[in-house]
Amino acid sequence: MPGGAIRLRRDTDAATMSEAVCTQGVSANLSRRPEQRTAASAASLLEHGSTDVSEKSKYVSSSAKNEEGGLWETIKVIVQALLIAVVVRTVLFQPFNIPSGSLIPTLLIGDYLFVSKYSYGYSKHSIPFSPGIFSGRIFGSEPKRGEIAVFKLPKDNSTDYIKRVIGLPGDKIQVIGGVLHINGQPVQRERVEDYKTTDLYGRTISVPQYKETLPGGVSHFVIERDGDRGYWDNTNVYTVQPGHFFMMGDNRDNSTDSRDEASVGQVPFENLVGRAEIIFFSIDESASLWRPWEWPQKIRWNRLFERIQ
Repeated sequence: MPGGAIRLRRDTDAATMSEAVCTQGVSANLSRRPEQRTAASAASLLEHGSTDVSEKSKYVSSSAKNEEGGLWETIKVIVQALLIAVVVRTVLFQPFNIPSGSLIPTLLIGDYLFVSKYSYGYSKHSIPFSPGIFSGRIFGSEPKRGEIAVFKLPKDNSTDYIKRVIGLPGDKIQVIGGVLHINGQPVQRERVEDYKTTDLYGRTISVPQYKETLPGGVSHFVIERDGDRGYWDNTNVYTVQPGHFFMMGDNRDNSTDSRDEASVGQVPFENLVGRAEIIFFSIDESASLWRPWEWPQKIRWNRLFERIQ
């Protein structure tokens, strides 16, 4: 029995030791697992974090590229629109507005019209700012008597004027007692109903109106605000030079034109910009920018899209 007791004690001690060793192993394992889990979690966070940063970087880069592409597309559209406008303005049509009454009753202050650039061919004045890249005209075609044309003022080659073509190269032009003479022959004119206009002081007056028929058959209306006693109703003879044209307004007593050699004079063919074609808009000169509610009543609806003769 004592020997059995010793063995039992030894077995008990061995079991105790084994349990202790197992306990230490479990404890060691337990102490190591949190560290391993922490390291794994950190690695996982780093991996996911780097993935998120990469995705965000791709998104930001894509957004920046989209913004840059959108801006570039907008710039391209604007540039293309400007180029188209320049081509149309240079080659086809150019809009003008009438700021003075020198062509009353044909054109009124507040008329907006299109001028065809191709009618007389192209010169440096057909291009914006009249750059001196060439001289003369290409595809040139001379204007016909009676046409209304826009030209650059010969005195400065920059101011736009609009008048009617009266004299062609070689013609002799003179006004006698208010009657236009071309090559020594009086131009036919017929008195019609008086025209209502304004005088120098802005007062409404009725003035004589005539239907004038030029050589070649073109008829138009003119007015004589001062009757046949105006400053330019008696002139010397003007001989139209080669390559030049004699221009006059239809408001004969209120037009600075080729009769005034100091201010306008004869117009070189190169200075012609184009032929007046059509009125696309017209509004009374009394219309105010600050009273838009009056615009519908101020628009001259009957003049819209009227052909110019």
